[in-house]
Amino acid sequence: MEIAAQSEIRNILSKVHLPKLYLIRQHFDDTQIEDVEGFIRERLNEMDLKRRIRPGMRVVMTGSSRQIANAPVIYRELATFIKAQGGRPYIVPAMGSHGGATAEGQREILEGYGITEAFCGCPIFSSMETVQVGNLENGDPVYMDRFAAEADAIIVVGRIKAHTAFRGPYESGLIKMMAIGLGKRQGADYLHQKGFDVFAERLPACAKIIFDHCNIIFGVGIIENAFDQTCRIEILKSEEIFDKEPALLEYAKSKMPQLFFPEADVLIVREIGKNISGCGMDPNITGTFGSPCCSGGLRKQRTVVLDISEKSHGNFIGLGKADVSTKRALEKCDTNSTYLNMLTSTILEVGKIPMILDNDRLAIQAALKTLNGVTADEARIIVIKNTLSMEHILISESMLEEAGKMESVEIAGGPFEFEFDENGNLLNLKQ
Repeated sequence: MEIAAQSEIRNILSKVHLPKLYLIRQHFDDTQIEDVEGFIRERLNEMDLKRRIRPGMRVVMTGSSRQIANAPVIYRELATFIKAQGGRPYIVPAMGSHGGATAEGQREILEGYGITEAFCGCPIFSSMETVQVGNLENGDPVYMDRFAAEADAIIVVGRIKAHTAFRGPYESGLIKMMAIGLGKRQGADYLHQKGFDVFAERLPACAKIIFDHCNIIFGVGIIENAFDQTCRIEILKSEEIFDKEPALLEYAKSKMPQLFFPEADVLIVREIGKNISGCGMDPNITGTFGSPCCSGGLRKQRTVVLDISEKSHGNFIGLGKADVSTKRALEKCDTNSTYLNMLTSTILEVGKIPMILDNDRLAIQAALKTLNGVTADEARIIVIKNTLSMEHILISESMLEEAGKMESVEIAGGPFEFEFDENGNLLNLKQ
């Protein structure tokens, strides 16, 4: 889509004044596992897991579509452990319809995260071929990756965290990795068909069928703190996964980043991407939910998205929840990979196209120009890099008094002017 010259729009928006900004530091628990390699190795050796792998067994590890801290190291240590028992390790992309629902696209996602055959010391087998392994009570078929289904054993590896479209005892985690990740596009498609309001029941039911069909020997649940650092790794024997994951989910939710400010007029998000959140930007933080089954996050009038991360590979899920965006973000949009996700999830508004302006300055000014009940000078503005980077944020001067009363934040600098490069795009601004 061509964006016509915006000379008259520039003229109108040139009159919109941008207020000064202040740097805010939000305080979160930064406890993390310092030596992930050593931790994994120690836990694998002290648990009674060796006897679950016999010489010659083909053992599959699930690979996530999300960028998980220390994932390459975790896969490498697991592969080393498997080989030490005489097994043959493989990594299989377990990511539903992500990566454009192609084998090449899903491999590319893993490699973009540093999960490579060379580093991990084992092959990556990527295929979209599935096999039916059962049916839900209503007759819906349950599918899973054929290579994984035919393997001798499976280790389910995944990050446990709050989902962005529904609530339940199991959200994003090992159960979802079984049901949707290993289900590939075909399995994920059937699971989503009834909508997110019944997801809390359908997800574990589907996972249980896959679990019963395969030899899942253990799971590795990874939890990150608000700084995107590994703060907890739980190795769960297969018989423990369903019982223990709900408590781990609650723990993960307690470690999530957030905005301590409950309300603003404008939220500016510098980048979104599938590597950042399944929704491009985590709506648990931004309030930009695409599903009616969830609520919370920031209350605001306008959301501005300035860019799409390179690691999103053109997937622009989440852009539809912005009110205003930029030409450079639009130019990165890959409709094929994005629409495949939307067709599977059944949520369409996350991929709609918002108002598109030539550059960051105009996009921000457009958001301010269209506010109701408040002037641009009075506007409460929050600027974040992305929803994985929440320690340092920027706020406008009108929020300074509120910030001063909060125990969990400190004013770390300012005032600053909005600074733009010669193309009108926002500079780093201390974040």
